[in-house]
Amino acid sequence: MTINLVTLGCSKNLVDSEKLLHQLQKNGHEIRHNSNEYTDIVIVNTCGFILDAKTESIESIISFLEAKKQGFIDKVIVMGCLSERYKSDLKKEMPDVDGIFGVDDHAEILASIEARYYEGELHKRSLQTAPHYAYLKISEGCNRNCAFCAIPGIRGKQKSLSIPDLVKEANELARKGVKELLLIAQELTSYGTDLYGRKALTELLEELVKIESIEWIRFHYIYPSGFPADEMINLMKKHRKICRYLDIPVQHISDKILKSMGRNHGSSEVHEIINKFKTALPDVVIRTTLISGFPGETVEDFNALKDFIQDVKFDRLGVFAYSHEEDTPAYKLEDNISDEVKTERMEELLSIQESISLENNQKRVGNSYKVIIDALEGEFYIGRTEFDSPEVDNEVLIAAADNKLKIGEFYDIEIFDATEFDLYGRKG
Repeated sequence: MTINLVTLGCSKNLVDSEKLLHQLQKNGHEIRHNSNEYTDIVIVNTCGFILDAKTESIESIISFLEAKKQGFIDKVIVMGCLSERYKSDLKKEMPDVDGIFGVDDHAEILASIEARYYEGELHKRSLQTAPHYAYLKISEGCNRNCAFCAIPGIRGKQKSLSIPDLVKEANELARKGVKELLLIAQELTSYGTDLYGRKALTELLEELVKIESIEWIRFHYIYPSGFPADEMINLMKKHRKICRYLDIPVQHISDKILKSMGRNHGSSEVHEIINKFKTALPDVVIRTTLISGFPGETVEDFNALKDFIQDVKFDRLGVFAYSHEEDTPAYKLEDNISDEVKTERMEELLSIQESISLENNQKRVGNSYKVIIDALEGEFYIGRTEFDSPEVDNEVLIAAADNKLKIGEFYDIEIFDATEFDLYGRKG
Protein backbone atom coordinates (compact mmCIF):
# COMPACT_ATOMS: atom_id res chain seq x y z
CA MET A 1 0.00 0.00 0.00
CA THR A 2 0.98 3.63 -0.33
CA ILE A 3 0.93 5.39 3.04
CA ASN A 4 1.23 9.13 3.63
CA LEU A 5 2.30 10.12 7.14
CA VAL A 6 1.53 13.78 7.88
CA THR A 7 3.53 15.26 10.76
CA LEU A 8 2.25 18.29 12.65
CA GLY A 9 3.90 20.03 15.59
CA CYS A 10 7.45 19.85 16.89
CA SER A 11 10.68 18.06 16.03
CA LYS A 12 9.94 15.46 18.73
CA ASN A 13 6.85 14.49 16.73
CA LEU A 14 9.02 14.32 13.61
CA VAL A 15 11.31 11.75 15.25
CA ASP A 16 8.26 9.64 16.12
CA SER A 17 7.11 9.85 12.51
CA GLU A 18 10.54 8.89 11.17
CA LYS A 19 10.57 5.77 13.35
CA LEU A 20 7.09 4.74 12.24
CA LEU A 21 7.95 5.42 8.60
CA HIS A 22 10.90 3.04 8.87
CA GLN A 23 8.62 0.34 10.27
CA LEU A 24 6.14 0.86 7.44
CA GLN A 25 8.90 0.75 4.86
CA LYS A 26 10.33 -2.40 6.44
CA ASN A 27 6.90 -3.98 5.91
CA GLY A 28 7.16 -3.27 2.19
CA HIS A 29 4.78 -0.32 2.02
CA GLU A 30 5.46 2.66 -0.22
CA ILE A 31 5.79 5.65 2.08
CA ARG A 32 5.22 9.38 1.70
CA HIS A 33 5.70 12.19 4.19
CA ASN A 34 3.60 15.35 4.22
CA SER A 35 2.57 14.58 0.67
CA ASN A 36 -0.21 16.27 -1.29
CA GLU A 37 -0.81 13.07 -3.25
CA TYR A 38 -3.73 10.78 -2.48
CA THR A 39 -2.61 7.47 -0.98
CA ASP A 40 -4.27 4.28 0.25
CA ILE A 41 -3.80 5.28 3.89
CA VAL A 42 -3.15 8.62 5.57
CA ILE A 43 -1.74 8.72 9.10
CA VAL A 44 -1.93 12.12 10.80
CA ASN A 45 0.61 12.60 13.62
CA THR A 46 -1.11 15.38 15.53
CA CYS A 47 -0.07 18.15 17.92
CA GLY A 48 -2.25 19.01 20.91
CA PHE A 49 -0.08 21.50 22.78
CA ILE A 50 -1.93 24.81 22.37
CA LEU A 51 -5.14 26.01 20.70
CA ASP A 52 -3.60 26.93 17.34
CA ALA A 53 -1.89 23.54 17.07
CA LYS A 54 -5.08 21.69 18.01
CA THR A 55 -7.02 23.66 15.41
CA GLU A 56 -4.46 22.83 12.71
CA SER A 57 -4.61 19.14 13.61
CA ILE A 58 -8.42 19.01 13.55
CA GLU A 59 -8.61 20.85 10.23
CA SER A 60 -6.07 18.45 8.73
CA ILE A 61 -8.03 15.39 9.89
CA ILE A 62 -11.30 16.84 8.52
CA SER A 63 -9.73 17.50 5.12
CA PHE A 64 -8.50 13.89 4.84
CA LEU A 65 -11.87 12.52 5.98
CA GLU A 66 -13.49 14.54 3.20
CA ALA A 67 -11.06 13.00 0.69
CA LYS A 68 -11.92 9.57 2.10
CA LYS A 69 -15.64 10.31 1.70
CA GLN A 70 -15.01 11.14 -1.95
CA GLY A 71 -13.17 7.83 -2.45
CA PHE A 72 -9.63 9.22 -2.84
CA ILE A 73 -8.33 7.66 0.40
CA ASP A 74 -9.17 4.26 1.89
CA LYS A 75 -8.26 4.86 5.53
CA VAL A 76 -7.53 7.81 7.83
CA ILE A 77 -5.61 7.04 11.03
CA VAL A 78 -4.91 9.58 13.76
CA MET A 79 -2.02 9.40 16.24
CA GLY A 80 0.05 11.66 18.45
CA CYS A 81 -0.54 14.29 21.10
CA LEU A 82 -4.06 15.40 20.16
CA SER A 83 -5.41 11.86 20.13
CA GLU A 84 -3.56 11.05 23.36
CA ARG A 85 -5.16 14.05 25.01
CA TYR A 86 -8.66 13.88 23.50
CA LYS A 87 -9.10 10.26 22.41
CA SER A 88 -12.69 9.85 23.60
CA ASP A 89 -13.74 13.23 22.18
CA LEU A 90 -12.24 12.41 18.79
CA LYS A 91 -13.97 9.03 18.69
CA LYS A 92 -17.27 10.73 19.43
CA GLU A 93 -16.87 13.69 17.06
CA MET A 94 -15.09 11.88 14.20
CA PRO A 95 -16.55 8.38 13.94
CA ASP A 96 -15.28 8.00 10.36
CA VAL A 97 -11.65 7.94 11.51
CA ASP A 98 -10.38 4.36 11.07
CA GLY A 99 -8.09 4.34 14.09
CA ILE A 100 -7.21 6.69 16.94
CA PHE A 101 -3.90 6.03 18.71
CA GLY A 102 -1.75 7.74 21.34
CA VAL A 103 1.87 8.86 21.25
CA ASP A 104 3.45 5.47 22.02
CA ASP A 105 1.13 3.21 20.03
CA HIS A 106 3.32 2.38 17.03
CA ALA A 107 2.89 -1.38 17.49
CA GLU A 108 -0.90 -0.98 17.65
CA ILE A 109 -0.95 1.25 14.55
CA LEU A 110 1.01 -1.34 12.60
CA ALA A 111 -1.25 -4.15 13.83
CA SER A 112 -4.30 -2.20 12.67
CA ILE A 113 -3.07 -2.40 9.08
CA GLU A 114 -1.80 -5.98 9.47
CA ALA A 115 1.86 -4.93 9.53
CA ARG A 116 4.66 -6.33 11.70
CA TYR A 117 6.38 -4.35 14.46
CA TYR A 118 10.16 -4.83 14.30
CA GLU A 119 11.33 -4.39 17.90
CA GLY A 120 14.95 -4.94 16.91
CA GLU A 121 14.93 -1.86 14.69
CA LEU A 122 13.69 0.84 17.07
CA HIS A 123 16.97 2.73 16.55
CA LYS A 124 16.32 3.05 12.81
CA ARG A 125 14.45 5.87 11.11
CA SER A 126 13.41 7.05 7.68
CA LEU A 127 14.87 10.56 7.82
CA GLN A 128 12.64 13.39 6.63
CA THR A 129 15.11 16.20 7.29
CA ALA A 130 17.94 17.05 4.93
CA PRO A 131 20.16 13.93 4.96
CA HIS A 132 23.07 15.67 6.70
CA TYR A 133 21.31 16.56 9.96
CA ALA A 134 18.94 14.74 12.30
CA TYR A 135 17.20 15.18 15.62
CA LEU A 136 18.10 12.79 18.43
CA LYS A 137 15.32 12.54 21.02
CA ILE A 138 17.04 11.58 24.26
CA SER A 139 14.02 11.37 26.56
CA GLU A 140 10.24 11.39 26.51
CA GLY A 141 7.83 13.15 28.84
CA CYS A 142 8.64 15.57 31.65
CA ASN A 143 8.74 15.71 35.45
CA ARG A 144 8.34 19.49 35.59
CA ASN A 145 5.03 21.09 36.45
CA CYS A 146 5.13 24.35 34.50
CA ALA A 147 1.67 25.84 34.92
CA PHE A 148 1.13 26.62 31.22
CA CYS A 149 2.24 23.24 29.84
CA ALA A 150 0.04 20.27 28.93
CA ILE A 151 2.90 17.95 27.96
CA PRO A 152 3.24 16.00 31.25
CA GLY A 153 -0.45 15.13 30.94
CA ILE A 154 0.06 13.99 27.35
CA ARG A 155 3.49 12.38 27.35
CA GLY A 156 3.71 11.38 31.02
CA LYS A 157 6.70 11.42 33.34
CA GLN A 158 10.25 11.63 32.04
CA LYS A 159 11.57 8.46 30.44
CA SER A 160 15.23 8.77 29.44
CA LEU A 161 16.68 6.55 26.75
CA SER A 162 19.87 4.82 27.81
CA ILE A 163 23.25 6.14 26.68
CA PRO A 164 24.09 2.87 24.82
CA ASP A 165 20.76 2.98 22.95
CA LEU A 166 21.24 6.63 21.99
CA VAL A 167 24.82 6.00 20.83
CA LYS A 168 23.52 3.09 18.74
CA GLU A 169 20.89 5.34 17.16
CA ALA A 170 23.43 8.13 16.58
CA ASN A 171 25.83 5.70 14.91
CA GLU A 172 23.01 4.53 12.64
CA LEU A 173 22.32 8.16 11.71
CA ALA A 174 26.01 8.77 11.05
CA ARG A 175 26.07 5.68 8.80
CA LYS A 176 23.31 7.31 6.75
CA GLY A 177 25.40 10.45 6.27
CA VAL A 178 24.26 12.63 9.17
CA LYS A 179 26.91 15.16 10.17
CA GLU A 180 24.95 17.24 12.66
CA LEU A 181 23.00 15.93 15.66
CA LEU A 182 20.37 18.07 17.35
CA LEU A 183 19.59 16.75 20.83
CA ILE A 184 15.97 17.28 21.84
CA ALA A 185 13.66 16.40 24.72
CA GLN A 186 10.97 18.21 26.62
CA GLU A 187 13.91 19.52 28.65
CA LEU A 188 17.49 18.26 28.63
CA THR A 189 18.58 19.37 32.11
CA SER A 190 17.10 16.33 33.89
CA TYR A 191 18.22 13.74 31.34
CA GLY A 192 19.20 10.51 33.09
CA THR A 193 17.77 11.24 36.53
CA ASP A 194 15.02 8.64 36.10
CA LEU A 195 17.38 6.06 34.63
CA TYR A 196 20.69 6.59 36.43
CA GLY A 197 19.66 8.57 39.50
CA ARG A 198 21.79 11.49 38.31
CA LYS A 199 21.96 14.06 35.53
CA ALA A 200 23.78 12.39 32.66
CA LEU A 201 23.70 14.85 29.75
CA THR A 202 27.44 15.49 29.87
CA GLU A 203 28.11 11.72 30.01
CA LEU A 204 25.98 11.25 26.90
CA LEU A 205 27.79 14.04 25.07
CA GLU A 206 31.18 12.52 25.94
CA GLU A 207 30.09 9.39 24.09
CA LEU A 208 28.49 11.15 21.11
CA VAL A 209 31.58 13.24 20.35
CA LYS A 210 33.46 9.98 19.71
CA ILE A 211 31.47 9.37 16.51
CA GLU A 212 34.00 10.54 13.92
CA SER A 213 31.69 11.60 11.10
CA ILE A 214 29.50 13.73 13.38
CA GLU A 215 30.95 17.25 13.16
CA TRP A 216 28.34 19.31 15.02
CA ILE A 217 26.27 18.52 18.10
CA ARG A 218 23.78 21.08 19.37
CA PHE A 219 21.17 20.78 22.07
CA HIS A 220 17.75 22.33 22.58
CA TYR A 221 15.47 23.09 25.51
CA ILE A 222 17.68 23.61 28.55
CA TYR A 223 15.73 24.15 31.77
CA PRO A 224 17.57 26.95 33.66
CA SER A 225 17.27 25.56 37.19
CA GLY A 226 19.82 22.89 38.03
CA PHE A 227 21.54 22.90 34.65
CA PRO A 228 25.17 21.70 35.05
CA ALA A 229 26.60 24.89 33.56
CA ASP A 230 30.21 24.45 34.73
CA GLU A 231 30.42 20.89 33.41
CA MET A 232 28.88 21.93 30.10
CA ILE A 233 31.20 24.92 29.69
CA ASN A 234 34.23 22.68 30.24
CA LEU A 235 32.85 20.16 27.75
CA MET A 236 32.23 22.85 25.11
CA LYS A 237 35.78 24.12 25.55
CA LYS A 238 37.15 20.58 25.29
CA HIS A 239 35.15 19.49 22.23
CA ARG A 240 34.62 21.90 19.34
CA LYS A 241 32.08 19.46 17.93
CA ILE A 242 29.65 20.80 20.52
CA CYS A 243 28.22 23.96 18.99
CA ARG A 244 28.57 27.23 20.88
CA TYR A 245 24.80 27.36 20.98
CA LEU A 246 22.53 27.33 24.01
CA ASP A 247 18.74 27.11 23.85
CA ILE A 248 17.29 28.17 27.22
CA PRO A 249 13.53 28.89 27.14
CA VAL A 250 13.26 31.28 30.11
CA GLN A 251 9.56 32.16 29.45
CA HIS A 252 9.65 35.34 31.60
CA ILE A 253 11.82 37.43 33.92
CA SER A 254 9.32 38.75 36.47
CA ASP A 255 9.77 36.77 39.70
CA LYS A 256 6.06 37.03 40.34
CA ILE A 257 5.18 35.57 36.94
CA LEU A 258 7.89 32.91 37.12
CA LYS A 259 6.49 31.76 40.47
CA SER A 260 2.96 31.71 39.08
CA MET A 261 4.27 29.71 36.09
CA GLY A 262 5.69 27.11 38.49
CA ARG A 263 9.13 27.47 36.99
CA ASN A 264 11.11 26.64 40.19
CA HIS A 265 13.63 29.38 39.50
CA GLY A 266 13.75 33.14 39.72
CA SER A 267 15.22 35.93 37.65
CA SER A 268 18.55 35.73 39.49
CA GLU A 269 19.13 32.15 38.28
CA VAL A 270 18.31 33.17 34.72
CA HIS A 271 20.83 36.01 34.83
CA GLU A 272 23.41 33.78 36.51
CA ILE A 273 23.40 31.05 33.87
CA ILE A 274 23.44 33.55 30.99
CA ASN A 275 26.30 35.55 32.51
CA LYS A 276 28.26 32.40 33.30
CA PHE A 277 28.15 31.19 29.68
CA LYS A 278 28.81 34.61 28.17
CA THR A 279 31.83 35.13 30.44
CA ALA A 280 33.35 31.68 29.86
CA LEU A 281 32.46 31.46 26.13
CA PRO A 282 32.26 34.98 24.67
CA ASP A 283 31.24 33.65 21.24
CA VAL A 284 28.33 31.57 22.56
CA VAL A 285 24.94 32.24 20.97
CA ILE A 286 21.93 32.06 23.27
CA ARG A 287 18.41 31.35 22.09
CA THR A 288 15.31 31.72 24.25
CA THR A 289 11.51 31.72 24.10
CA LEU A 290 9.09 33.88 26.04
CA ILE A 291 5.37 33.87 26.81
CA SER A 292 3.37 37.08 26.56
CA GLY A 293 0.12 37.66 28.43
CA PHE A 294 0.37 34.98 31.11
CA PRO A 295 -2.47 35.43 33.66
CA GLY A 296 -1.69 38.30 36.00
CA GLU A 297 1.03 39.83 33.79
CA THR A 298 0.88 43.55 34.56
CA VAL A 299 2.28 46.42 32.54
CA GLU A 300 5.17 46.50 35.04
CA ASP A 301 5.88 42.79 34.48
CA PHE A 302 5.81 43.30 30.73
CA ASN A 303 8.11 46.32 30.93
CA ALA A 304 10.55 44.23 32.98
CA LEU A 305 10.50 41.66 30.18
CA LYS A 306 11.24 44.33 27.56
CA ASP A 307 14.11 45.71 29.65
CA PHE A 308 15.45 42.18 30.08
CA ILE A 309 15.72 41.37 26.38
CA GLN A 310 17.17 44.81 25.63
CA ASP A 311 19.79 44.25 28.32
CA VAL A 312 20.73 40.65 27.47
CA LYS A 313 20.44 41.07 23.68
CA PHE A 314 19.60 37.45 22.92
CA ASP A 315 20.92 36.27 19.57
CA ARG A 316 17.76 34.26 18.89
CA LEU A 317 14.34 34.80 20.46
CA GLY A 318 10.83 33.48 19.94
CA VAL A 319 7.61 34.61 21.61
CA PHE A 320 4.30 32.80 22.12
CA ALA A 321 1.06 34.45 23.18
CA TYR A 322 -0.27 32.59 26.22
CA SER A 323 -2.85 29.89 25.45
CA HIS A 324 -5.28 29.03 28.27
CA GLU A 325 -5.24 25.22 28.18
CA GLU A 326 -7.54 22.91 30.11
CA ASP A 327 -5.89 20.27 32.30
CA THR A 328 -2.96 22.55 33.10
CA PRO A 329 -2.29 24.17 36.50
CA ALA A 330 -2.70 27.64 34.96
CA TYR A 331 -6.23 26.80 33.85
CA LYS A 332 -7.33 27.51 37.43
CA LEU A 333 -6.11 31.10 37.02
CA GLU A 334 -8.25 33.80 35.49
CA ASP A 335 -7.26 34.33 31.87
CA ASN A 336 -7.50 38.07 32.45
CA ILE A 337 -5.51 39.44 29.51
CA SER A 338 -7.31 39.82 26.20
CA ASP A 339 -6.07 38.03 23.09
CA GLU A 340 -5.54 41.45 21.52
CA VAL A 341 -3.20 42.56 24.33
CA LYS A 342 -1.36 39.22 24.30
CA THR A 343 -0.72 39.62 20.57
CA GLU A 344 0.28 43.29 20.91
CA ARG A 345 2.81 42.40 23.60
CA MET A 346 4.16 39.50 21.55
CA GLU A 347 4.61 41.73 18.50
CA GLU A 348 6.30 44.44 20.58
CA LEU A 349 8.83 41.95 21.95
CA LEU A 350 9.50 40.58 18.46
CA SER A 351 9.97 44.12 17.13
CA ILE A 352 12.59 44.82 19.81
CA GLN A 353 14.31 41.55 18.96
CA GLU A 354 14.38 42.41 15.26
CA SER A 355 16.58 45.44 15.97
CA ILE A 356 18.81 43.40 18.29
CA SER A 357 19.17 40.67 15.68
CA LEU A 358 20.18 43.20 13.03
CA GLU A 359 22.78 44.69 15.35
CA ASN A 360 24.18 41.26 16.24
CA ASN A 361 24.27 40.13 12.60
CA GLN A 362 26.05 43.25 11.39
CA LYS A 363 28.88 42.46 13.82
CA ARG A 364 29.51 39.28 11.82
CA VAL A 365 30.21 41.17 8.59
CA GLY A 366 33.86 40.78 7.60
CA ASN A 367 34.32 37.51 9.49
CA SER A 368 34.52 33.96 8.15
CA TYR A 369 32.61 31.01 9.59
CA LYS A 370 32.28 27.28 9.06
CA VAL A 371 28.95 26.85 7.27
CA ILE A 372 26.97 23.74 6.37
CA ILE A 373 24.93 23.93 3.15
CA ASP A 374 21.32 22.82 3.64
CA ALA A 375 19.77 23.48 0.24
CA LEU A 376 19.82 25.28 -3.09
CA GLU A 377 16.80 27.55 -3.47
CA GLY A 378 16.52 29.74 -6.55
CA GLU A 379 19.62 31.89 -6.87
CA PHE A 380 21.05 31.05 -3.45
CA TYR A 381 22.60 28.22 -1.51
CA ILE A 382 21.06 28.16 1.98
CA GLY A 383 23.56 27.49 4.75
CA ARG A 384 23.95 27.77 8.51
CA THR A 385 26.72 28.50 10.98
CA GLU A 386 27.14 26.54 14.20
CA PHE A 387 25.14 29.36 15.81
CA ASP A 388 21.95 28.47 13.94
CA SER A 389 19.56 25.56 14.19
CA PRO A 390 17.57 24.53 11.09
CA GLU A 391 14.08 25.93 10.49
CA VAL A 392 14.11 28.34 13.46
CA ASP A 393 17.28 30.46 13.21
CA ASN A 394 19.24 32.66 10.81
CA GLU A 395 20.47 31.48 7.43
CA VAL A 396 23.54 32.22 5.36
CA LEU A 397 22.71 33.03 1.72
CA ILE A 398 25.43 32.39 -0.86
CA ALA A 399 24.95 33.32 -4.53
CA ALA A 400 24.84 30.15 -6.59
CA ALA A 401 26.11 31.92 -9.71
CA ASP A 402 29.43 32.78 -8.06
CA ASN A 403 29.94 29.74 -5.81
CA LYS A 404 29.86 26.04 -6.67
CA LEU A 405 28.93 24.21 -3.47
CA LYS A 406 27.59 20.79 -2.49
CA ILE A 407 24.54 20.21 -0.29
CA GLY A 408 25.53 18.73 3.06
CA GLU A 409 29.15 19.87 2.90
CA PHE A 410 30.97 22.34 5.15
CA TYR A 411 32.71 25.44 3.77
CA ASP A 412 34.51 28.48 5.12
CA ILE A 413 32.24 31.37 4.22
CA GLU A 414 33.11 35.05 4.47
CA ILE A 415 30.18 37.26 5.50
CA PHE A 416 29.92 40.51 3.52
CA ASP A 417 26.38 41.71 4.35
CA ALA A 418 23.63 41.15 6.90
CA THR A 419 19.92 41.79 7.46
CA GLU A 420 17.78 41.14 10.54
CA PHE A 421 17.61 37.38 10.00
CA ASP A 422 20.00 36.56 7.14
CA LEU A 423 23.71 36.72 6.50
CA TYR A 424 25.14 37.03 2.98
CA GLY A 425 28.40 35.27 2.29
CA ARG A 426 30.83 33.94 -0.28
CA LYS A 427 33.24 31.03 -0.31
CA GLY A 428 36.56 32.03 1.20
